Amino acid sequence: MARKWWGKDRGETPEPSVTVTDTGNAEAAGRGTAVTGYRGPALEADHASPAQVSVDKTGHASATDGGIANSGYIDELNVYQRLPQEPAAWPHQVGVVPPPARSYLHRAETVRLRAMADGGTMVLTQLLTGMGGVGKTQLAADYALTAWNDESAGGGLDVLVWVTASTRSAIVAGYAQAGVELCRGNPDDPEQAARTFLAWLAPKTTAKPCRWLVVLDDLADSNDLQGLQLPENPHGRTLITTRRRDSAVCGMGRNIEVGLFAEAEALAYLTNSLADHGREESAGELADLAGELGYLPLALAQAAAYLIDTGESVAGYRELLADRTLTLADAAPDSLPDGQALPLAAAWSLSIDRADTLRPAGLARPLLALTALLDPNGIPQDVLTSAPALTHLAANRTPTSEKQPGDPAPVSARDARQALSALHRLSLIDHDRDAPHKTVRVHQLIQRTTRDTLTPDQHDAAARTAADALLAAWPAIERDTTLAQTLRTNTTALATCSGAALWQPNPHTVLFRTGTSLGNAGQVTAARDHFHTLHTDLVRVLGPDHPDTLGTRHNLASWRGEAGDAAGAATAFAELLTDRLRVLGPDHPDTLTTRHNLASWRGEAGDAAGAATATAELLTDRLRVLGPDHPDTLATRHNLAYWRGEAGDAVGAATAFAELLTDRLRVLGPDHPHTLTTRHNLASWRGEAGDAVGAATAFAELLTDRLCVLGPDHPQTLTTRHNLAYWRGEAGDAAGAATAFAELLTDCLRVLGPDHPGTLATRNNLASWRGKAGDAAGAATAFAELLTDRLRVLGPDHPDTLATRSNLAYWRGKAGDAAGAATAFAELLTDRLRVLGPDHPDTLATRSILASWRGEAGESA
Repeated sequence: MARKWWGKDRGETPEPSVTVTDTGNAEAAGRGTAVTGYRGPALEADHASPAQVSVDKTGHASATDGGIANSGYIDELNVYQRLPQEPAAWPHQVGVVPPPARSYLHRAETVRLRAMADGGTMVLTQLLTGMGGVGKTQLAADYALTAWNDESAGGGLDVLVWVTASTRSAIVAGYAQAGVELCRGNPDDPEQAARTFLAWLAPKTTAKPCRWLVVLDDLADSNDLQGLQLPENPHGRTLITTRRRDSAVCGMGRNIEVGLFAEAEALAYLTNSLADHGREESAGELADLAGELGYLPLALAQAAAYLIDTGESVAGYRELLADRTLTLADAAPDSLPDGQALPLAAAWSLSIDRADTLRPAGLARPLLALTALLDPNGIPQDVLTSAPALTHLAANRTPTSEKQPGDPAPVSARDARQALSALHRLSLIDHDRDAPHKTVRVHQLIQRTTRDTLTPDQHDAAARTAADALLAAWPAIERDTTLAQTLRTNTTALATCSGAALWQPNPHTVLFRTGTSLGNAGQVTAARDHFHTLHTDLVRVLGPDHPDTLGTRHNLASWRGEAGDAAGAATAFAELLTDRLRVLGPDHPDTLTTRHNLASWRGEAGDAAGAATATAELLTDRLRVLGPDHPDTLATRHNLAYWRGEAGDAVGAATAFAELLTDRLRVLGPDHPHTLTTRHNLASWRGEAGDAVGAATAFAELLTDRLCVLGPDHPQTLTTRHNLAYWRGEAGDAAGAATAFAELLTDCLRVLGPDHPGTLATRNNLASWRGKAGDAAGAATAFAELLTDRLRVLGPDHPDTLATRSNLAYWRGKAGDAAGAATAFAELLTDRLRVLGPDHPDTLATRSILASWRGEAGESA
């Protein structure tokens, strides 16, 4: 009988010994074979490892390393001895380098990779880092193959080793293969063969230098390289591709961040890929598609493959992407291009899984779900660490060995920040902790993929949480105008992708807040349009008489007036009042508020006396319904004082504001915005009543408090500086006023932007005070430039545009062109009659000034 252990086919790992009972002793050392006993007819041995066999009724036998000892009779002995593999001759490649992608595009990172000299020092280890799908592997493959095939690029190579580094076992296997092929490594012991390879790479003074390159592709964890670090060798280079941005990884060598395609690169890639298959497409369509795919190389490659395989038009594919009833997987080609392993929708799944295991475990995935619903270009950190966000994270924590479902442990803001760090380290987000608001950015396709994994209930709950988080981070006083703009942009993004979630069970407050914020920031036209769209949606969803629908009509009418249509605002409030009386009754607070605004816009439309009368009537009802100290009653007193002043009683207005200030200090306190506004108006009407110096002094005192309460960049602080400069000029210091307005303009441009009404008003006053300071020609030039911008921003019929035409005509006259001034005022009068009517104060003023300039031009009759 013959026994065979690990024979010629080497199909299985050998047992270390085979024993037959009732025999003598047999021992083998190293690769020796010892046999004792009778054995027949054949014995086969492969000297790959120590083996020992005992056969019945024999003596003793022993064999040293590589030898054979026998005690007993054997008919036939066959020995197969595996000798160590001879090292491969150079040049030699280990592992498979991915082939170049179709229409491969050379990028700036390629040049940086090949610029090996860094300040005269050879860079031995380089890293390509970036999110999944940006093309790190393709860049590494291009670099490796160029170095392999072209000696002019990097000096040529003797050995190229490509290792898939996604797990430690894969790294060991790659090193072991290199060890077997290059330096007699033991194929039966991968760990030992890997160490043999690493030792072989180390520099040796007596050996022939080997120019080697080792590529570790897709390193998932720096811990996987513990004990497997490649040695430093002046003749060797290491290139690592990884999504990780941990300090441990980035500290291994020079880091090259691989980003998205530039717009031109993305367009060139799509154009060339489709042209290779005989398709010519519109550059505009391709550019739009590239933008919708976020210029991500992997997405562009799979989109091109889909278009080629299906024959779909670019427009049709864009419609497919835009269809929110479909997932991103529905836009994937049946066969992935360029040997890609995963469709786009799965490109980040392993990274998300790994991020969820990092401390604090289980928070990365639910936090990514919140980022997936907000603006990809910038989410303030405070939104994602707000109380609603923390509650969401605690309730939706991914089950792990540390935290099981139902674990009630709360989540802290620090935990949320650490979860952001985990997502950043895996290149799933960019978390710029040095930015003013510690901005979080996330690619739009990672957002889409994340949303696709949510159930409808999960999606809607996350959307409402995101809305709550935005409101929680939204300051009551928008001192930081950049933050306010960012919050508005995030609200728009959330509303776009949330479907009906923000409308159930009622419209979310954030939808109204963003419109008010737009208006408060001076974007009055955008505020008007926002509330117009919101009103249309509310009528459709809730009906015309729902309180939210009526409230939106109120806001729409207000911002219509702020955008320049005072008469239209008054008409809209009159119509709204009819419906509120019918639905709510005469004493409802909302009805009274509508009367309040109707009176104001009648005054703005030119009927100051009528506004004062209507406000006085409203005050009687508010005192009866709400009492004397209610904020709305105080607001009515405020407007009554203002319209009395506008109707011609400046002294009475100042007296009324002084009385109101006493009550607002008592009821609201000195730092309340309404108290500060009352001080503002009191100072203005003191000036209008003839006390310009007192007005300037009061505004200087108010500025100190507004700087303290609101900060230097708040619009109301800038308004106070505006009025302070104005009243200093009226008090006799025209040059000082011009200087103050010039300084204010710099800050308005920085904080508000060039088209904000406050910026345009500052330019208006700067031009006026320059004229009053003696530079009439400069004032006329400045007003001509301002008119161009006001026509563009506000349109030809806005009151501010008409006022600019009036000032331009006046200063042209002052600069010596009396006839031109008369002509301009005549043209202006025609438009003011049409827009404002014959009895509006501005129309009457224009008639008066026109008469004056006709006289100055020589038409005394």
